[in-house]
Amino acid sequence: MRIPGWLFIVGIVVFVAATALCSGVSYLGARQAAIDLGESGIDVPSFSDFLNAQPATPTTAPATPTVFTSPTPTDYVLPTVTPRGGVTGATQMATQSSALTEPLVQPTATVDPLAGYSWSDPRRINILLMGIDQRRGETGTFRTDTMIVVSVDPVRKTVGMLSIPRDLWVQIPGYQPNRINTANDIGDRDGYPGGGPALAARTVTENLGINVDKYIRINFEVFTQVVELVAPNGVEVCPPEAIDDPYYPDAGYGFLPIYFPAGCQMLEAPQLLQYARTRHGNSDFDRAARQQEVIRALRDEVMTVGGLANLIVHVPQLWTELADSYVTNLTQEEIFALASLAQEIPGENIRSGVINALYTTPQTNPNGDQVLILNYSAFRGLLQQVFGEQEQLSQSDLRDRANAEGASVVVYNNTTTQGLASQTRDWLVSRGVSVLEIGNMPTPENSLTYIRDYTGNPYTARYLAALLGLPPERIQSGGDGLTSADVMVVVGTDIQPLLTGQ
Repeated sequence: MRIPGWLFIVGIVVFVAATALCSGVSYLGARQAAIDLGESGIDVPSFSDFLNAQPATPTTAPATPTVFTSPTPTDYVLPTVTPRGGVTGATQMATQSSALTEPLVQPTATVDPLAGYSWSDPRRINILLMGIDQRRGETGTFRTDTMIVVSVDPVRKTVGMLSIPRDLWVQIPGYQPNRINTANDIGDRDGYPGGGPALAARTVTENLGINVDKYIRINFEVFTQVVELVAPNGVEVCPPEAIDDPYYPDAGYGFLPIYFPAGCQMLEAPQLLQYARTRHGNSDFDRAARQQEVIRALRDEVMTVGGLANLIVHVPQLWTELADSYVTNLTQEEIFALASLAQEIPGENIRSGVINALYTTPQTNPNGDQVLILNYSAFRGLLQQVFGEQEQLSQSDLRDRANAEGASVVVYNNTTTQGLASQTRDWLVSRGVSVLEIGNMPTPENSLTYIRDYTGNPYTARYLAALLGLPPERIQSGGDGLTSADVMVVVGTDIQPLLTGQ
């Protein structure tokens, strides 16, 4: 029996946004499930050594993506998919006689539910993910609360995620200029062919030069129910700073105070939604980065055995319950094929970016509202970074390019431990980095170390991150006005082992 297509419609927000988003429901998870079942469910006191052999883990070699070069829309032929047949089979298990005279048979792996599907079109496909602030029982038209373009390169096995701020001022096709998040509302309101999602997709194409081929729109009901199934015990997120938002909107249109301490923590579905939606910090920019962090965390959880099993068990029930909570122009066959393709994309081949303060200029529109104007010259560099071919740069290469940028660097202590800023400065200076000044954050949060890029110096930020052993997601855009320098190293509690050589 074929698995209903809603599974991957929902999953593309937690996997293309967590399926085509990133890394799909893994064949490895299903295969390991069968092995774990055999190990835990069969008593084999005299044959323990017989089960030592484990199935080999397939690997996928990272590949270099296609360069994104077109700043204007071009014709695009929609991808095609080729089903290879249905999904059949049940796991066969060995039995053991009471006298233990028969050899124990290794359990066979569960059949891959995606084995009958493959993505046959070699061209890049761009999918627009949208989230709307629609609660259960609400009707009407809605602005988008989240917009993320996910670009999948089937040949080079790469995925790029680009978050679009809600306040970006654009030309809505056929209408007056407006914020980009109004396109969905206008399209649904005026009966645009394909509705709000289709108008939103066309708006992205005509203003950003990204040819949107497919779209998916969900509400919060989809998000919370899927998270509860995939990760009933929650998923791990690691905010570098504490989040304190006393004005988070609750279900009754009032406010709910929320707080997340700095550092890694497990969040269940309701708290994870709050974490992804809160506007605490640098407006939409920090929030967009958190949403991408949530997508990656959900991707990792979907690839586990429990995440897959929970989804499959509840498919019949949720197929009916969530039917009015998502809209997509992806067919069921395309969804299955994208999920199959996603299995081949390693996590290191997933890149992300945010249209933030480095690529926009704040302005006031004719109505007196604050909006963002896209800096197209800077934006082309962001497109290349997220969707284009990436050079494999060594730390030495990064250092040379950072030196060419000539950015000024400062170090600020974000802990209550005295002297960490000066110790970090000395450590950086010993490695050839010039530090302009040191200081303290206004309110130390004892958080993780991260880097703020205030003026657009990607190689300096990347080089510092490489020196300090920080992942790419610890690089943020700066806009708090704490310094006039170009780049700030914000020192957290995790810096001490590095400084002491541990």
